[in-house]
Amino acid sequence: MTTHSRPAPPASPDIAVAQAGTGAEATGPDTPLVLDLDGSLIRCDLLHETALAYVRRNPLRIFVLARWLLEGRAAVKRKLAERVSVDVDFLPVNEELAAFATEAKANGRTVVLATAADVFLASAIARRFPFIDKVVASDGVTNIKGAAKADKLAELYPDGFAYAGDSAADLAVWRRAKSVVIVEARGSVERDARQAGPVEAVFPRKSVARAFAKAARPHQWAKNALVFAPLILGGHLADPAAWVNALIAFVAISILASTTYLLNDLFDLPEDRLHWSKRHRPLASGRLPVLYAIAALPVGFLLSFGLGALIGAIAVVILLAYLLLTVAYSMSLKRQPILDAFTLAVLFTLRLGLGITAAQVVVSPWLLVFSMFLFSSLSFAKRHTEIERMATLGERKVAGRGYLSSDGPLILAMGVSSGLAAVMIMVLYLINDAFQAGLYQNSVWLWAFPPVLFLWIGRIWLLCQRGELNDDPVAFAVRDRASVALGAVMAAAFLAAWFGLGA
Repeated sequence: MTTHSRPAPPASPDIAVAQAGTGAEATGPDTPLVLDLDGSLIRCDLLHETALAYVRRNPLRIFVLARWLLEGRAAVKRKLAERVSVDVDFLPVNEELAAFATEAKANGRTVVLATAADVFLASAIARRFPFIDKVVASDGVTNIKGAAKADKLAELYPDGFAYAGDSAADLAVWRRAKSVVIVEARGSVERDARQAGPVEAVFPRKSVARAFAKAARPHQWAKNALVFAPLILGGHLADPAAWVNALIAFVAISILASTTYLLNDLFDLPEDRLHWSKRHRPLASGRLPVLYAIAALPVGFLLSFGLGALIGAIAVVILLAYLLLTVAYSMSLKRQPILDAFTLAVLFTLRLGLGITAAQVVVSPWLLVFSMFLFSSLSFAKRHTEIERMATLGERKVAGRGYLSSDGPLILAMGVSSGLAAVMIMVLYLINDAFQAGLYQNSVWLWAFPPVLFLWIGRIWLLCQRGELNDDPVAFAVRDRASVALGAVMAAAFLAAWFGLGA
């Protein structure tokens, strides 16, 4: 098991520590401050984290976990602690509680970590925080939680102690404590905790719903607008039934995409916490509990496939292919250089396939080939950004990927060439298909597409090379004024061609 003992960074002086309660007057330097670990000092649950890491390597291990549970929770925690590597340096910390404990230590109070987590992990984490004097934890036989924790602390500190916790299981401890510190507890738990004893401090609960919404990444649904492209290019603009089916397809793929984002973030937890921006994601930062994300997975899948079934069996097959490829990407393909970008391009192209099925149109094969090259280029741009950032930080490898910092020039070349190939395919599509289809009143306006596309791809790669690109080019384009303006020019050119302006 890999552990580290890097000290926690000093708390920022502008952190809003807590709301002081009446119990603050009842505690002095002789009253130990006891901190819970899971969901309190750290913004995650070590049992859930280690179980997820264990199963992530091989999903069939869930049956091994079920067998271990028959031996008791303490035994499960010990077995997981022995088999799973945890980088304790990067577990998300409740900085407000850490600042509170640092101040208590400075005032002469003993600070104790009391947790149901296994003592192996608890001791490793305690070394990260210089203010912790003692560790009380599960030992593989006894699960130090609820009443067992209360009895143990009452035995160690008969003259009283202050306890900082967050869950209903902590109520038994709060009732035996001299004062209560409430750490981001649910409303019902906070109400009961306030009745358990004098309240020393309260750390308000953050919105889990807001964290869940952020983890679902609804801003990424802009990518799913691709399902409307076949309807528009296939000449079904005036077909209400096609629009209804395309809208259902859009909602289905959006729900599935959000659900797979949660799945991917669960797989990526350790790597995301090492990433300069992804460490702020709800799951990586601990704002969204792991169990909430796991519970949302079956709900999201059922909703998505249920909506797909309204369109037809082929739509369900496409959604299933999207899910399976996403799972394969999360588990393995994203760590394979070049193949990872190709996989992302396939996922984008599957959106077009879903749109074709929903609108019941025949679309030129050029569109699918164009999609593969365009989105390969954008995927390479995302990887190039990550490679350059890691090189700037002095890292040789990109965490969770198969790239080295020295791969930057190759990925730049492949990305630019893929983008230019997409422009060429657009020209071939116009010449060999769009102008021959008879769908447009004045198809000459479509010649605006290649130069606008060239300018946009050039802008993406210019900013990428300068290190100014967001690590997701599609999300960047939605917010970038120049990109939006170029998109508006293409939309205007399409409408002019469709309605025959100047014909």
